[in-house]
Amino acid sequence: MEHPLGSESLAPSTAAPTVRRVGALRPFAWLRSGARDLAFLPGLSLGIGVLVAVAGLALTAATWEATYLAPTLLGGFLLVAPLVAIPLYALSRQREQSAAPDSASALGAWLGNAGSIALFGLLLTLAYFAWERLAAIVFALFFTEQLQHAPQLPAALLLSGQSVELVAAFFALGAAVAAMVFALGVVSAPLLVDRPVDVITAVLTSLRCCARNPLAMVLWAALIVLLTALGFATLMLGLIVIFPWLAHASWHAYRDMVDGGR
Repeated sequence: MEHPLGSESLAPSTAAPTVRRVGALRPFAWLRSGARDLAFLPGLSLGIGVLVAVAGLALTAATWEATYLAPTLLGGFLLVAPLVAIPLYALSRQREQSAAPDSASALGAWLGNAGSIALFGLLLTLAYFAWERLAAIVFALFFTEQLQHAPQLPAALLLSGQSVELVAAFFALGAAVAAMVFALGVVSAPLLVDRPVDVITAVLTSLRCCARNPLAMVLWAALIVLLTALGFATLMLGLIVIFPWLAHASWHAYRDMVDGGR
């Protein structure tokens, strides 16, 4: 029996998509296209943004008594965000195909390649837990003060004289982990939603995009980090708009760099 989602429910393919070269400043065009997509079905897009903001607030509350977890929030958010953004990729595809906005279809977009998307989600989850443990180890090695609440952390770091070493070690580790995960996943999730490919093909395609477009990828990564940090700085409220905006823009990054052939 044919799956209701059509050809996208076929067994995962290992055919390698063609990767294109793009200009170094193309990420700004992706953001412009993402902003237009945000208005396509704003209720669902902003609704997912609200859920992300609430989850961010919940994580912040959870770190109140576990101060070493506070610096891992931004990194963890960047690790799991592609999976949460799947319905938003589907909305961008609907707009691209001039289809009527369909929230039910967008929310079920993962079903077309469920096995591969679930495996990709597992990989992201494992990466998040590994990052959290590594960050905790670095924190324990470079900072020995006992704190009761996370807001005391900045002042304690400044007074302890350990801030330079901790910040340097933390950012060196974070940059390495973030760069690796970004390279492996920059187009993986949109590709898995759009085509019946397996996880290995999606990850290798993502790596090829980074290798072929290093300047654009550095700028894109910097914009993602900057905008996400802005969302955190606004007590998560900014994420209501920033998260779906970046998700829609990520779809256009995928479309720009990966050939549209099926």
